[in-house]
This record gives sequence, structure tokens and C-alpha cells, in this order.
Amino acid sequence: MKPLPDPAMFHSLTVTRLAVVLIAAVFVLQGCKPRQSSEEPPITPVIVRSVAMETYQPATVLTGEVQARVQTELAFRVAGRVIERLADIGDRVENGQVLARLDAREQHADLAAARAGVEASQAQLDQSNSEYSRQQTLFEQGLTTRTIFEQAQEAVRTARASLDAAEAQQATAEEGLAYTELKATAPGVLTARSIEVGQVVQAAEAAFSLAENGPRDAVFQVFESLLFEKPENETIELSLVSAPEVVAAGRIREISPAVDTQSGTVRVKVAIDQTPARMTLGSAVIGRAPRAAQEALILPWSSLASDAGYSAVWVVDPQTERTALRRVDILAYETGRIILSNGLTPGELVVIDGGKFLRPDEKVEPREDVI
Repeated sequence: MKPLPDPAMFHSLTVTRLAVVLIAAVFVLQGCKPRQSSEEPPITPVIVRSVAMETYQPATVLTGEVQARVQTELAFRVAGRVIERLADIGDRVENGQVLARLDAREQHADLAAARAGVEASQAQLDQSNSEYSRQQTLFEQGLTTRTIFEQAQEAVRTARASLDAAEAQQATAEEGLAYTELKATAPGVLTARSIEVGQVVQAAEAAFSLAENGPRDAVFQVFESLLFEKPENETIELSLVSAPEVVAAGRIREISPAVDTQSGTVRVKVAIDQTPARMTLGSAVIGRAPRAAQEALILPWSSLASDAGYSAVWVVDPQTERTALRRVDILAYETGRIILSNGLTPGELVVIDGGKFLRPDEKVEPREDVI
């Protein structure tokens, strides 16, 4: 039989075990409490710029096309079927060069008939002259009457008039034959073609468009509202779209009196003073017309933000280095920059980079912009 445990010893062991359990529970409860962070939120670095009034010269900038000042529509002067085409779009032609021909069999027949008429009229005139000479001799000898003499004289006049009419018909037939050949009226470049071999064309129907050599124009389609913005001077700055280093100067030569019903624009032609060799026909050019200069605030486009759909920028207080969203009025949008008319005071710090994720009253680390 086993001996019973000592009651005092059993009580002491129980107390010890209970103390161990309580201490473990305290540590567990302390581990479940949220950890108190002593780290401050990171400060966002931003690039700022102190705004200042600058001289801003607005300009109207449009894209146009170089065209010949004189463009001619070439057409046959008679109707017929095209049997030969000797030129195409882009060809350089000289004055009098044959571009196309019509079937001329009808004109050849007309010319042959006209020549036969001339020969017949000439023969009739020769016969009338001979009869007149004979009647004049008889009249001087008193062997014929005045009536017969005057009839011979009238026959000569009639025969001569008939010959003149026949010769005029021959000249007309010769011109008709010449009109079966379409020739360039001046040196230049063909810019359009609307005929093909085998096609039947009517008289005065356009066959080719000829851009004549000589002065060039830059042609622009301008919205009517821009015509009320008077440029600073009459000189228009021109440059090639494909090669901006190729520049020229021009002046407004013609403004169309009517508005295009489809595009709602007005055609404006600018005469190019001295056309560079690289400004060929059809080249795309940029025209810039400077307007009167004014003072304005200019910022890069990266500084632009939005406040409930309104244009705004982030402003940094230099004392507290905290941000504020400020609404501004935009005078103009340009490539890479915006022009402000209202909303800022010169000297204020504006965030120009790093403002995409800013919040109002956020502390930032402003860094001056290096221009």
C-alpha cells in the first residue's frame, strides 16, 4: 500500500503551476495588443518652381500646303476620243509640249473638204476674172452693153467673196485639227489628270491641272474667328513640317470672301517672298503669325492638376511646407507648357513634378527646379 502525499506539498505545487499559467497568459495578451509605431510617415519630395511674370507672345499657328500661284486647267477645245496620252501627274512639262491626242479622222476630213472648197472658189474667181476682162474690152469698143459689163464685174466680186469664205473655212478646219492635240500652255508641273486612252471627252472638259512655274503660295484653311485676331505685323513665318530648319517669310495675299460650307473655314493664301528650293509643290508647311506680346505666368504642362473638373495646380507654403490645391485660369495651351491668366501670385511655389499623388495639406520636401 502506497503512502498518501503530503497535503502541504500538494498545495504548494498547485500554486506554482497556477502562477506559471497566469504569467504565460499575461505575455500572450501583451502580444495581441497593436504595436505602437514610433516611425513618422515618409515625406514626399517634389520639384517646385517660384512663379514669375514673363513676356508671352501668343501666335496663331496653322498647317498649310505649298501651291503654285497660277494653276491652269487644261482641256481639249473639241470633242473626241483620246487615242494617246503622253504625260502623267508629277511630270514637268514645257510650253507647247503635247500632252494628249484625240482621234483626228473627222477633222482631217473637214480639212480636206475645206481645201477642196478653196480650190473650187479659186477656179470660179479665175473664170470670173477672165470673163470680166473680155467684157471690159468689148465695152470699151462699144460691142457690148453696160448691163452685161456690170454683170461680169459683179460676178468677180461674188467669186472673190466665195474664195474668202472658203479660205476662212479652211483656216477653221486647220484649227480644229490642231485642237486634237492638247498642249501645255506654260512650263510647270502636272498636278492632276482626269483622262485615259479610249475615253470620249467633251470640249472644255478638264484633262490636266498645270501648276505653272513661278511664284508660290502657302494656302491655309483658317477658322473665321481667327481672322479677327490681328497679327503684330503682316509678316507670316513659314517652315517645313518635315524640316523645321527650312524657313521663309510671306505676306497675306488673298482671303476668300466665302466660308467653305463643309469645313467652315476660310481659304487664306500667303505669298512666299523667296521660296526655298526644298519648299516644293505640295509640301506641308507651318505658318506662324505672332500677335501682340503680354505679361503672363508660364508653367510646364506637368504642373497641371484638376480640382472637381477645374484646372488647378499644387501650391506649397514655404513656411510649413504643406500643399494646397489652387484653381487657375488657363489663357492658352501650348506644346510642353500652359499659360496662366489668373489664380497665382508671383513668388508662390508651384509643384511642377511629383504632384500626381499629393493630397491637400500634405507635408512635402520641396526641391527647387533647375532650369
